[in-house]
Amino acid sequence: MNGYLKRILNARVYDVAIETPLDAAPTLSSRTGNAILLKREDMQPVFSFKLRGAYNKMAYLTPEQLKRGVITASAGNHAQGVALSAHKMGCRAIIVMPTTTPQVKIEAVKHFGRHAVEIVLHGDSYNDAYDHAKTLEEKNQLTFVHPFDDPDVIAGQGTIGMEILRQRSQPIHAIFCAIGGGGLIAGVAAYVKQVRPDIKIIGVQSVDSDAMNQSMQAGKRVQLNDVGLFADGTAVKLAGEETLRICQKYVDEIVLVDTDAVCAAIKDVFQDTRSILEPSGALAVAGAKLYAKREKLKGETLVTVCSGANMNFDRLRFVAERADIGEKRESILAVTIPETPGSFRKFCTQLGKRNITEFNYRFADPKAARVFVGIQVRDQAETTELVEKLQAHKLPTLDLSDNEMAKLHLRHLVGGHAPEATDEILYRFEFPERPGALMKFLNSMSHDWNISLFHYRNHGADYGRVLVGMQVPDHDKQAFTDFLNTLGYRYWDETGNPAYKLFLG
Repeated sequence: MNGYLKRILNARVYDVAIETPLDAAPTLSSRTGNAILLKREDMQPVFSFKLRGAYNKMAYLTPEQLKRGVITASAGNHAQGVALSAHKMGCRAIIVMPTTTPQVKIEAVKHFGRHAVEIVLHGDSYNDAYDHAKTLEEKNQLTFVHPFDDPDVIAGQGTIGMEILRQRSQPIHAIFCAIGGGGLIAGVAAYVKQVRPDIKIIGVQSVDSDAMNQSMQAGKRVQLNDVGLFADGTAVKLAGEETLRICQKYVDEIVLVDTDAVCAAIKDVFQDTRSILEPSGALAVAGAKLYAKREKLKGETLVTVCSGANMNFDRLRFVAERADIGEKRESILAVTIPETPGSFRKFCTQLGKRNITEFNYRFADPKAARVFVGIQVRDQAETTELVEKLQAHKLPTLDLSDNEMAKLHLRHLVGGHAPEATDEILYRFEFPERPGALMKFLNSMSHDWNISLFHYRNHGADYGRVLVGMQVPDHDKQAFTDFLNTLGYRYWDETGNPAYKLFLG
């Protein structure tokens, strides 16, 4: 590991990268009771830390290697780092990107690379692009610049840790880093643990993209079958071999956060800096908040690496919707009230002066009315208190704040039961969002089973979500299971979801 200390101290990143500031987050710090510091890698020329590792790798290539050119596979930040580095060095670069890559990222690679970069679109995923890039590497005698699993790339990212310790000589309880393949945290840990071993190094991953976490627990690399698409910058199915080795030695812990927590973290950083991080860029902040609350920390200093800000503008709608839920400042409730005069007034009286963010109701039963309501609250404790209060006044209440189907679909779909829809089952699907994707999904659903419910909403993200109800008799259940296994999309069975039973079933 001493070799990494030497590599990091001699890393040649500052020809293109800047030493980013370590900014205080006063509002977030006040709310958590700890000093939260933001390492602003979103302020790099390519709006991401990835420039450091890409340039450092290329800076140590021989003149002959540079003359032949480099190649990489990436759908985002690493591609931009390689593109800018190639332009700076006058080096040819081929960047293989999945066909599903948003146009905004393709245009960014063209902008940073100028005339030095050739973009090749291939496959539907990073793995497809990677395999194709390796084929082109061998065919054209190019040098592959790996996004994370390379000592020079790791060392480039390690300069972040070097800067943090130079900028903050006072005690630091922990440094939080997002993890995809592991290059960022491996570099930071390799430096910090040899200089200030008392500082905890804590990784943060999405609950649905935790390849490194599972690999650490298993003691070997674990490949995921699929990964979540929200935090696309860290959606890696297989962690690096070298990065895992370093993480096993130096990383103290990995915490997992969900989509709502990431959205809340994006809002937190915006409130303190007026900057908007991409989901992967906000993972460290979300992890620090979770860790501080879990450990009941007070008065400690927590450094979070804000790793990127390449946010698709259309995604902001989804982030804004989910941020308050992630911070537990909005509760989503299903409340059953008697269908009698005065019951609605009684229900509203129990809510008091709280701000109602959403209210959905449709007559369905002559004896009971079921209300879907969103309410602004201070925290989870207030939600619990409100639910108990409603229950005490004989208003049965179900807290749906952590119910994914209710938050994604039901709040836009509440419309009543369908007694005629016999043998109905309900499934939620996810698929990569691109032109024609919905039509392709609809075509794949062509079958003998009647579709009794269908809900789709474009969330401005890189993936589409569909809620589908189908009438499938018991004797067809095995055929339906076989159909799901050949469909090729991620899916969840929501037939037993209590929210479905209350409002739609």
